[in-house]
Amino acid sequence: MFLTQNTSRQREIAEILFRNGWDYMRRLLTGGKTDEPQLPTPAVLRKILVDLGPVYVKFGQLMSTRPDLLPASYIDELSTLQDDVPPVPWAEIEVAIRQQLKKPLEETFSKINFQAVAAGSIGQIHRATLTDGREVAIKVQRPGIDAIVAQDISLIQGVADLVARSEFGQNYEIKSLANEFTSALEAELDFTREAHFAEQLRRNLSASRWFDPQQLVIAEIFWDLTTEKLLVMEWLDGVPLLAANFAENNGVSPETKRQEITTLLFRAFFQQLYIDGFFHADPHPGNIFYLKDGRVALLDCGMVGKLDPRTQQILVEMLLAIVDIDAQRCSQLTLQLSDSAQPVILSRLENDYDRMLRKYYNLDLSQINFSQIIYELLQVARNNKIRLPSNMGLYAKTLANLEGLARQFNPEINFLDEVKPLLTDLFRRQLLGNRPVESLLRTALDIKSLSLQSPRQIELLLDRVTSETLQWNLSVRGLDSIRRTLDDSANRLSFSVLVGSLIMGAAIISSKAQTAQLSWLSSVLFAVASLLGLWLIFSILRSGRLR
Repeated sequence: MFLTQNTSRQREIAEILFRNGWDYMRRLLTGGKTDEPQLPTPAVLRKILVDLGPVYVKFGQLMSTRPDLLPASYIDELSTLQDDVPPVPWAEIEVAIRQQLKKPLEETFSKINFQAVAAGSIGQIHRATLTDGREVAIKVQRPGIDAIVAQDISLIQGVADLVARSEFGQNYEIKSLANEFTSALEAELDFTREAHFAEQLRRNLSASRWFDPQQLVIAEIFWDLTTEKLLVMEWLDGVPLLAANFAENNGVSPETKRQEITTLLFRAFFQQLYIDGFFHADPHPGNIFYLKDGRVALLDCGMVGKLDPRTQQILVEMLLAIVDIDAQRCSQLTLQLSDSAQPVILSRLENDYDRMLRKYYNLDLSQINFSQIIYELLQVARNNKIRLPSNMGLYAKTLANLEGLARQFNPEINFLDEVKPLLTDLFRRQLLGNRPVESLLRTALDIKSLSLQSPRQIELLLDRVTSETLQWNLSVRGLDSIRRTLDDSANRLSFSVLVGSLIMGAAIISSKAQTAQLSWLSSVLFAVASLLGLWLIFSILRSGRLR
């Protein structure tokens, strides 16, 4: 079905898959018999996505955010995918910018750098100066990319339809996953979405009790110039964090400065994850800049994650369970996170977690790679057919990127030292809330209300017991089938008694028959009893419950 339409793009995709030796997809696309779906090796999958083009590279980047679906080796390989595409010539970009601006280009910008600062599969960035002198970054959507994305999305969904017919596709809900990925790709085409994300992160991080908000920067959005295909934001002058050179400044050593930045990043992201519930989900080295004025900037807010308060609480407890090497608690919390209705063998899940965590029993906590543990937790859940919400993948990937960046930037980092005071504060917040006094007063009012109502409720209960008006409403699952079985048994027993009575009556009449009419009645009773008896035997045999 995939190849029946025979478009040139489909032929190209098929040739790439065949050339890279993905046997399963070869059989699937040519209509041959397929076995259980198998992914190619991580390196081959990465090469296939690169050969397929920029849109599939973006698709691979999205897949790298789902460690709940793919093993760690695939996540690591796909995380290296970069939008390595040549920039669109300025002549085409200029036309695209003019189409999005409300005023002429010359009245909006006094200067534009025609050379792209960065180029990706969806858009490219140019540096410019507004007529009022402010420096800005212009992100322009590549001309025609929306049509390319629409075509490739159609092909992705076509392949998903094929895989969805298999047991594998049904178990992993491949169709819904394809819809989720394609929706994310379509959302990449709307730059106002990224702008709204950046604004929300700016608001959330503008106040904190854990770090100085003045030290963390997110670019300001120029809404009067921003459209779905054009994003204009504040220019932040700096370099990627890992490329920054630190010299002693005002008595602060490079080592101290690195430690301060490490602490700032951990606290900023922990606030996003466990307090705000809205987080920058792509903190790789290219998206975190060290500015010339000494501040740290978060760039590219196009990929974010969201966590509801209940999930935040479970994840905080999960971190504590990891620190305590508590397999049983990890199992319980995983089941609380799960949105799957499939039954789970709890003992097997606990044994898997215990086997996984046992590797860390004798390690110093400063040596533990927490992001690796979270990946392994997701792997255990996947092996036990537990489906977790998709935001768990973004959560794990964000922690992995953050810890990986921190270890590269500051090899002396101790993850536990960074998170322990934050966990203590998080548990305090969960117990008392953001306003402890109000929480205590509210609890006191609840206790007062309970103490006033309890005597009256007890009096009412005792009154009903003594007056014999107390009723219990019980609902026990599985009683319907038992009731039907008992009804069938009672009916068959009644039927048997009836047949036996007819036979006995016919026998009595036959033995004392004085007239032809009584003999005829006896024969009729025998015939009816025989028919009913045969029907009863037939129904018992048909039900399969003779034994």
